[in-house]
Amino acid sequence: MFYAMQHAQEQDRKDPLKGYREYFFNDDDRLIYLDGNSLGRLPLKTIEKLNNTVQNEWGNRLIRSWNEGWFVKNQEVGKKIARLIGAKDNEVIVADSTSVNLYKLAFAALSKNSGRNKIISDNANFPSDLYILQGLLKSSFPNHQINIIDVESNWNQAQQKYRETIDDKTALVTLSHVAFKSAFYYDMNAMNQSIQQAGAIDLWDLSHSVGAVQIDLNKANTSLAVGCTYKYLNGGPGAPAFLYVREDLQEKLLSPITGWLGAENPFEFDLDYHPSPGLLRFITGTPPIIALAGIEAGVDLLLDAGMDNIREKSIRQSNYFIELYVQLLAPLGFELVSPDNEAQRGSHISIAHPEAQRLCKALIDDKIGNYSIIPDFRKPNVIRFGITPLYTSFQDIYIAITQLKDIIENQWHKDIELEDEVVT
Repeated sequence: MFYAMQHAQEQDRKDPLKGYREYFFNDDDRLIYLDGNSLGRLPLKTIEKLNNTVQNEWGNRLIRSWNEGWFVKNQEVGKKIARLIGAKDNEVIVADSTSVNLYKLAFAALSKNSGRNKIISDNANFPSDLYILQGLLKSSFPNHQINIIDVESNWNQAQQKYRETIDDKTALVTLSHVAFKSAFYYDMNAMNQSIQQAGAIDLWDLSHSVGAVQIDLNKANTSLAVGCTYKYLNGGPGAPAFLYVREDLQEKLLSPITGWLGAENPFEFDLDYHPSPGLLRFITGTPPIIALAGIEAGVDLLLDAGMDNIREKSIRQSNYFIELYVQLLAPLGFELVSPDNEAQRGSHISIAHPEAQRLCKALIDDKIGNYSIIPDFRKPNVIRFGITPLYTSFQDIYIAITQLKDIIENQWHKDIELEDEVVT
């Protein structure tokens, strides 16, 4: 039976990616981590890279390290990310945060499409992205408006709703490739065709898709994209983000934050700004070298394993999760929030329950059950379980589902106190 531990163990034995689990830090055999969609695990190689960066490159080489690789580190790591997302080497760079990069690219796109005044997004987009757009309109584009499409009520109609809303007044369409709460997964190729045929510019947030699903930005003719590196790329807390600008657009767009390293000749120290050719104009300040060193090992592991292999395992594991959910959790009052169609789903599974917050805390509590299981909670009633194939096993999924079943059947969550926490 698929809901027996033996089935999970057999799937793990046959898993061609099982060896990658050993490349990540884990000193607690009773911890099951299912939150890599929020913060990825620490690759062991990252510890070596950080130590070398701090002790040797900074400690011994000091300022000489700028001419020994530091100055182009954001470009070199960007090239590796470009290989993950189907982009050219000169189309991706690591810089700033996802929100700052979104601001830069959205501003540039709206300035280019100045004859249009409509921005389109949806209610599944990450709220920070919408906040950035709202701030842009207040500060710089007061005559523009944002249209928020309701896609969460019916995912199957999402693309059609966009088609019906995009018109000749639309300057920019910005959306999350994989939705942060439900894991709904957009067909980028089809969406870009609809957006670009109307003369609008597409801007994608890849934060919940990069390292989780196959991405081919060039094949999809994607215009602009941003993404974070601390989720499936395992770059570490607060790791800098990346941005992508299609090659033919780079000379047509200008960054609103004209920092010195985005200038054509930064070490000329010219008092007047002249943008650097190509993508480098979107750099603002000095690259965060230590943080950049933390990104590289995680990206290398993904490249080595191959995104086709990672996605194939992700689909098998998420389908297994849903099979267990149907058998063991649905009868107990849980509701599946994520699409049941694997082609429309990223690499996390969201389920809803009226007691979701208490249940999430009970899973994490190492005094309840045999394992401490870490998913995360999203208001008002959603628990998200991240499927990160390089270190998630089928046994992890089986144990998580069965322990959640035990918790609710035994009412162990009822005594959990709900305290406001900064991070949920």
